Amino acid sequence: MPARTPPAWTAPPPERRSSGSVQQREKAARILGTLEQLYPAPPIPLEHADPFTLLVAVVLSAQTTDKKVNQVTPRLFELARTPQAMSALPVAQIHATIRQIGLAPQKAKALQALSKQLVERHAARVPRDFAALLELSGVGRKTANVVLSQAFGEPAFAVDTHIHRLAARWGLSRGKTPDHTERDLCRLFPRSHWNRLHLQMIYFGREHCPALYHDLETCPICSWASSKRRRAEERRKNQRSRSARSS
Repeated sequence: MPARTPPAWTAPPPERRSSGSVQQREKAARILGTLEQLYPAPPIPLEHADPFTLLVAVVLSAQTTDKKVNQVTPRLFELARTPQAMSALPVAQIHATIRQIGLAPQKAKALQALSKQLVERHAARVPRDFAALLELSGVGRKTANVVLSQAFGEPAFAVDTHIHRLAARWGLSRGKTPDHTERDLCRLFPRSHWNRLHLQMIYFGREHCPALYHDLETCPICSWASSKRRRAEERRKNQRSRSARSS
């Protein structure tokens, strides 16, 4: 079997990390303080009982709301709560159970496949290793980072669409992809805060900083962290969108 291409980037150790510009460091510190005040103990939004059920929930959450995932996982876990049980469940039955979820056919196949891989390669245990997680069907960087941070407490910064958007708005990253944004954020924020900061940024994005029709001028963070140019661009974009909808 040909060797698997290694992941594009993994977080460097603290002593090798660049910290960004002085302005970015000061901005990051202020953002961190604001998020700590707003969300001192952010809960994990996906309901789970152990590393395997968290892994399943995160795989299901791609392009789907956490609320919808939490609606379908109780029934799924009644049928199969372990890798052994999930690997023995027919793909059609998994699909029928999660059919409300986006990309349900692909995710059903991935859940059965990754469960078989866990049984055959890892003694039915979720590996506490980034590279090993990436080898599992349906698991990408974000999923692997979420499992490492939330199931095992390992320092990891999972970047989803909310975090990717916020990092750009706040001038913390010019990354075109979540991988690039992850690298920039890991350089700016202390490793000890990565796990909680991931959740804090997600909650802030949902509650204060939506993707569409967001008023950056009144946002608790965008109002001072985003550039004047960024605020003007988004204001014009919102005006064009409203005009298009009303015409």
